[in-house]
Amino acid sequence: MEQPSKQASLVSKWLKLVLKIAVMAVCLWYVSGKIDFDKAKDVLQQSNWLLLLSALLVFIISKLISAIRLNIYFKEIGIGLTQLQNIRLYLLGMFYNLFLPGSVSGDAYKVILLTKRYAVSYKQTTAAVLLDRFSGLLGLGIILAAYSFFVIQPVYSLAMSAGILAAVTVLYFVIHHWFSYFNSSYWSTLLLGFAVQAVQVACVYLIMGALKIETSQTAYVFIFLISSVVSVLPLTIGGLGIREVVFLESAAYLELSKETSVIISLLFYLITLCTSATGVWYIFKDPLKKRRTQY
Repeated sequence: MEQPSKQASLVSKWLKLVLKIAVMAVCLWYVSGKIDFDKAKDVLQQSNWLLLLSALLVFIISKLISAIRLNIYFKEIGIGLTQLQNIRLYLLGMFYNLFLPGSVSGDAYKVILLTKRYAVSYKQTTAAVLLDRFSGLLGLGIILAAYSFFVIQPVYSLAMSAGILAAVTVLYFVIHHWFSYFNSSYWSTLLLGFAVQAVQVACVYLIMGALKIETSQTAYVFIFLISSVVSVLPLTIGGLGIREVVFLESAAYLELSKETSVIISLLFYLITLCTSATGVWYIFKDPLKKRRTQY
């Protein structure tokens, strides 16, 4: 019975991967039919590559903060990773998430590896990884609600703010009642979750500076934040395609340049791609290996 079960699981994983690729292809095809490639080319040719490099560096900083936040959760359950070990593992997880979505996701890999290495329960490691995700989403939601007051009608902004406040409260009580070993880290991880998203917003401002976008910057950032929420859904590989659709349709609704919007989205994806690719090194080298002490 075990062998058929494994085969069924493998088939399921491949079907999910094929479905993600199909959705991504349809999304990119849809976007490609809605933009003027000549206009998009002109926008790219006029871009400032030094600012794009700066955007890459700022994005890397956001990921370092994110890794530090995750390590706080790990330490709460007795996983004593150094920050360097944790960052290496985080990069490998990013690589798995983006390049091997049909195999083992980065989050699943971290759960399996740390559970075996540190003899902690799957429940604890899974909770640490999931709560880390939730703290990031809450940070994203807080910034999204703040930007919404400058872009959409106040009634929607107030509703969004109320929803975020409710989510922060619910998560607090969930941790307090079911995951009490994370109680002391709730506010620090929430603050770091906010910091991660704030730094990524700075990354988007640098991308817009590189593209010489001087007007409607707040609206573009608002669209970026919405697309970040949507891209969390496991619909495509790394959010590619679905993020561009959100940028395209939101830009049309807010009467912004569709070409510029899609380019912002694609450049942010390429920055994510470049950063995630560095994790490939740790497929061949143990990310948790400690340096030998010299005497």
